[in-house]
Amino acid sequence: MQRTKVKDLLQGAEVGKEVLLKGWVRTKRGNKYVSFIAVNDGSTINNVQVVADAEKFSEESLKDVTTGAAIAVTGELVASQGKGQVYEIQATSIEVLGKADPETYPLQKKAHSLEFLREIAHLRFRTNTFGAVFRVRNSLAFAVHRFFNEKGFVYMHTPIITASDAEGAGEMFRVTTLDPINPPLTENGQVNYEEDFFGRATNLTVSGQLEGELAAMAFSDIYTFGPTFRAENSNTTRHLAEFWMIEPEMAFYDLKMNADLAEEFIKYIIRYALENNREDIEFLGQRLAEEDKSKPQNERQEMTLLEKLEFVVNNDFERVTYTDAIDILLNSNHYKKKKFQYDVKWGIDLQSEHERYLVEKHFKKPVIVTDYPKDIKAFYMRLNDDGKTVAAMDILAPGIGEIVGGSQREERMDILVERMKGVGIEEEALWWYLDTRRFGGCPHAGFGLGFERMVQFVTGMGNIRDVIPFPRTPQNAEF
Repeated sequence: MQRTKVKDLLQGAEVGKEVLLKGWVRTKRGNKYVSFIAVNDGSTINNVQVVADAEKFSEESLKDVTTGAAIAVTGELVASQGKGQVYEIQATSIEVLGKADPETYPLQKKAHSLEFLREIAHLRFRTNTFGAVFRVRNSLAFAVHRFFNEKGFVYMHTPIITASDAEGAGEMFRVTTLDPINPPLTENGQVNYEEDFFGRATNLTVSGQLEGELAAMAFSDIYTFGPTFRAENSNTTRHLAEFWMIEPEMAFYDLKMNADLAEEFIKYIIRYALENNREDIEFLGQRLAEEDKSKPQNERQEMTLLEKLEFVVNNDFERVTYTDAIDILLNSNHYKKKKFQYDVKWGIDLQSEHERYLVEKHFKKPVIVTDYPKDIKAFYMRLNDDGKTVAAMDILAPGIGEIVGGSQREERMDILVERMKGVGIEEEALWWYLDTRRFGGCPHAGFGLGFERMVQFVTGMGNIRDVIPFPRTPQNAEF
């Protein structure tokens, strides 16, 4: 007999039909006449109730049916007599496929803290919270590919090992096969990377953008979706050392077209999750509401999770220049009452508290900030006519701040070379990148969306470590 998933059973499988269900026991309760076993197989947040009549199943035969055990159940699907479920299975056979010792199995019926669950990340998928989070993550990832595929974009795999630093930040993980104790040295005592595997110093990528631009100069519209790495010693709720980025690059796009696409993209993937994971999002919303009750009134969410997501999908994002955003911050009561931890003045890189003020207090919706000072942005961003700002944009979301960063790229060879010199990048190091300006260059633009931050936004989870299966952070590479 073919196995039927819980999700399919609960969506209206034929009552009276014999079914085979395989999954893990969430709970077992009962009396001397009957046992009620809640089984979940990960296909939905909901369990299916298995009814084991004492006339068919002795207490001894069910002794290994404990929380966490994997079982196979055969029985008849019937309309449920009890509350909380529409259907249940009247079991005719129950086979224990994998035992779980109730004395040592760490997931019991009581609530567990997120901190504790991070310590057993290999088992946390089995909880309702993380089951919901990762089903939502799955849907968002699928929606990313569907969105770009529908628009005719080419999916491009850019290298994970690279010799370039797209961001110029220098916080990169070294990739090497050299002896860590006695590496070969040059005459002046430096590590001789010419003897390394690739014949030069290489790192894990911080971005696929530069390579993505090369492909956009042939296919017009491309996107990447892959892992990126930052060796940044940040132990915060917003940072990971390994995370996933979505980076589209579009030929013949300007900054406005770039922002329009990013807004459409964000709304599309959120809408997809709302349509396909509503029960998961409702559950996560209830969890967030419970969490909110323990916070002071002024720190509580003004909207439920569902309301926030539907508001984003159904409303235009606010657009404001960096210069106007600074003026808003300087004129705010928050600034006048010295409630910002970081100072506000033209030329600063906006901090998370500034971004969240603009989004959550002033505009009360997602905000697209454009035209940042050139000195705080990357060399590849197109210089504006004022000579002080670049055609950059960041999309700021409620709860987490920046969720998208992008720009129109500098297509003018002479200006790009000057910008590279200004940040200490030699022309020879990026000769291949400059070739795209030498040979058939054109106006083009692109953006990057941090996938984990998007998952955070849609699930309402407060810590980025709870939206990636196995978080990589400073001093932590477990599992």
